[in-house]
Amino acid sequence: MKSLPQQLTADQLSVRIEPIPALLASQAAQMVGTYLQSCLRQQEFATVVLATGNSQLQFLDELMRLEALDWSRLICFHLDEYLGIAPEHPASFRRYLHERVECRARPGQFHYLQGDALEPLAECDRYAQLLRSRPIDLCCLGIGDNGHLAFNEPNVANFQDPYAVKLVKLAATTRQQQVNSGLFPAIAAVPTYAFTLSIPSICAAKQIVCLAPGRHKAEIVRQMLRGPIHPGCPASVLRTQAQATLFLDAEAAELFLHSAI
Repeated sequence: MKSLPQQLTADQLSVRIEPIPALLASQAAQMVGTYLQSCLRQQEFATVVLATGNSQLQFLDELMRLEALDWSRLICFHLDEYLGIAPEHPASFRRYLHERVECRARPGQFHYLQGDALEPLAECDRYAQLLRSRPIDLCCLGIGDNGHLAFNEPNVANFQDPYAVKLVKLAATTRQQQVNSGLFPAIAAVPTYAFTLSIPSICAAKQIVCLAPGRHKAEIVRQMLRGPIHPGCPASVLRTQAQATLFLDAEAAELFLHSAI
């Protein structure tokens, strides 16, 4: 059996393929840890945007195990949050990151999107100002089943978005994905709108690390890497980002590799 390539490129995007999902998470965490330690040798603090979802679980666990990483010098943000969701809701991304990162690693600061803010547009402005207060050293990402980055859906993604943070209407495929992930009992329970960092906010990061493991990601990975760079597949914008690395396992990479033959 022909061995999988370990590293290749799609336009400017670096693509790393790890045959074992656990190894993928470990390799991504090691890369992130090394990079952040390098940042901290040159500056007092490093700013990190974290992602949520099943693709991040093993990665965050591996990141927690990096003893050399000084979390007290990290300033953390997150990519998105449902509109109207309280922080204690089981599907809240604030809760996800509070339990999996903040309570375990104790970063110096963690700035959360307030999903239940009474003035959502003012919350967008508040969070945008915080993001602009210092450069983003690292942005961690996953890829949605429809190719979204954060909650930049195919019908709302804008590669030249004037907004740093915005409210968007969630696509039906995204809402169903949340049900499939076990976050909600039925699609009717999934919020219709969400806050998200925009595509330019994500691409402004000095380093981007994206994880997309699993067979269910294979088709969107193929579209992302072989199709046109277009807002119809928001994740395709990463092919224009030389500072980005996409981590795939063998199942996620299968259709992409086959299409290259």
